[in-house]
Amino acid sequence: MKFINDDFLLENDEAKKLYNEYASNQPIIDYHCHLSPQEIAEDKKWDNIAQIWLGGDHYKWRCMRTNGVDEKYITGDGSDRDKFQKFAETMPYLLRNPMYHWCHLELARYFGIDDLVLNGDTAQEVWDRCQKVIDKGGISARQLMIDSNVKTVCTTDDPIDTLEYHSSLAEEGFQVKVLPAWRPDKVMAIDKSFWGDYILSLSKAAGIDIRDYASLIKAIEIRHQFFHNAGCRLSDHGLETCYASAYTEDEVALIFNKALAGEGLTDDQIDQFKTALMVHFGRLDAEKGWTKQIHLGALRNNNSKMFEKIGPDTGFDSIDDKNIAGPLSAYLNMLNSRDQLPRTILYNLNPRDNEVIATMLGNFQDGSVAGKLQMGSGWWFLDQKDGMERQMEALSQLGLLRRFVGMLTDSRSFLSYTRHEYFRRILCSILGKDMEKGLIPHDYTLVGAMVREISYENARDYFGF
Repeated sequence: MKFINDDFLLENDEAKKLYNEYASNQPIIDYHCHLSPQEIAEDKKWDNIAQIWLGGDHYKWRCMRTNGVDEKYITGDGSDRDKFQKFAETMPYLLRNPMYHWCHLELARYFGIDDLVLNGDTAQEVWDRCQKVIDKGGISARQLMIDSNVKTVCTTDDPIDTLEYHSSLAEEGFQVKVLPAWRPDKVMAIDKSFWGDYILSLSKAAGIDIRDYASLIKAIEIRHQFFHNAGCRLSDHGLETCYASAYTEDEVALIFNKALAGEGLTDDQIDQFKTALMVHFGRLDAEKGWTKQIHLGALRNNNSKMFEKIGPDTGFDSIDDKNIAGPLSAYLNMLNSRDQLPRTILYNLNPRDNEVIATMLGNFQDGSVAGKLQMGSGWWFLDQKDGMERQMEALSQLGLLRRFVGMLTDSRSFLSYTRHEYFRRILCSILGKDMEKGLIPHDYTLVGAMVREISYENARDYFGF
């Protein structure tokens, strides 16, 4: 029996019917990813499977390092073929790791290889068969999006980005809507050495001289409006924990002046500054009807030696264990008490926080929008079968799973759309087993509508692109 087959992950007849009739053909709205808009605009093509699979994929890099592969064959100067061989040799050691599922799904869906499992012995045949598809021109950034039935993609973009590639795609009329998403983490990084230079870049992008806190806020507002005019409807923040320190505008103005002058700041002052900016960002999002995303709980760049050698986003991050409940509650309450709480999606990276997030949502739902506050799907270390199941279980028990806006790729790879299929199969398996056990009605009209909504329709209606 083929490993990737029609019934993959579908554990009973109910799950198979739900997936095949209500989920499989639904379009994709990938509302959070790290794809390069330039690569989409230029319709990037690759020379071989190693370039597509291993270039920039820190998920795979971590696995290869753990398996004893030398860095030469990961981010070093090894040949593409040798790098692919080393990854293929790692694959048998990935049993029960989500990478084993993802990779074989990608081989099946984009290269038609569902009759082999990848290992060191099959590597050459897989390489050759992939190469035939690549040489025929069937693999390019845009074609992969079209073939995956993608309707809308939201990239992740810094406030100083020109958004020129988004503009060119819109002007050209590319059939997949490619929208920016506002990610102002660097504006907040007052405790980092690059912050002063970044503020100069922000000044240039906004066209004003940032000389004090008031002009910083003005520059942020200018760029926020620029993003809005370019079709942006989501913001995003990558935080270890939320910031919710008491502050006054005068205090923050003094903190800004000290930082701009190169003077040291206390931890309390840093938190006050970040809190003030997060409140301003919330106000701007609410005024424009955007959705705010907050990704909580990553401990980044743990390996200082490798950070200095090859930089960030290279596979040396982990789950953090900071307490998130108190600061998150206080931050949401700050916005809510000002009537400035936008639609918000909360993502936790530590699985212990599933119930924290699921219960936090109900504190600030206000009836204005169905599912105004959302529990984000399992991401990064949790976008695997167990992580998705646990996230949906917590949301089911403590909220409204049927209002869930569903899956996203959170990926830099154009092959990652199979993660939507992976998610939908897991969702249908959960509900199919509940139907079989009599835990929910054996009613395909009722449960099928739920599957269809979570797969696509909720995201379509919630974001209103």
